[in-house]
Amino acid sequence: MGRGRPGPPPWIHDLIRQFGGPALGPEQHPRGPRRPRARRGDVRAAILDVLAGNEMNGYQLIQEIAERTGGGWKPSPGSVYPTIQQLEDEGLVEGRDAEGRRLLRLTDEGRRYVEEHPDEMGATWAPFEPEDDAAPDDRASHGFSGTPGGDGLMPVVGQVMGAMWQVVTTGTAQQRAEARDILSETRRRLYQLLADGDPE
Repeated sequence: MGRGRPGPPPWIHDLIRQFGGPALGPEQHPRGPRRPRARRGDVRAAILDVLAGNEMNGYQLIQEIAERTGGGWKPSPGSVYPTIQQLEDEGLVEGRDAEGRRLLRLTDEGRRYVEEHPDEMGATWAPFEPEDDAAPDDRASHGFSGTPGGDGLMPVVGQVMGAMWQVVTTGTAQQRAEARDILSETRRRLYQLLADGDPE
């Protein structure tokens, strides 16, 4: 038997997000956790970009990549060390011994490469960056599907929908009953608001 409660159907999750509501969390996503994937060649670019900031050993490189991606990507030593050797063969990276450790740094050619390929460096981290938060601002000035006149209402609608899903999935029977009464009263008041018309 599976553990935990099932996540919301995809249409519920997408609707909440489209209205500007909060993400329900990886464990509640309808398709389970979704981790960004590093592309082929990203290990090479990541090593170069990290070493552009400071020299470090292989272990520190791996930890720095994991930290920059918020733990979303931690390349294995089996992919990092052969790539380091390749970069050394290309003349982009060099090593030196320091207190029993082998520290890596960019050569002058390596620094030129990083400076001349900013798009390649940036694309390496892009899959792990937080989602752009500009979208809720757009929704704040537009209604659903871009209809003008939202006046900041849509994000609140999304938040309410998210809260309701939490009540449905984790609330007690008493809490669900009280939520039903709250929604019924809210619906009645909203219709009353429309019936009253715009104030003079």
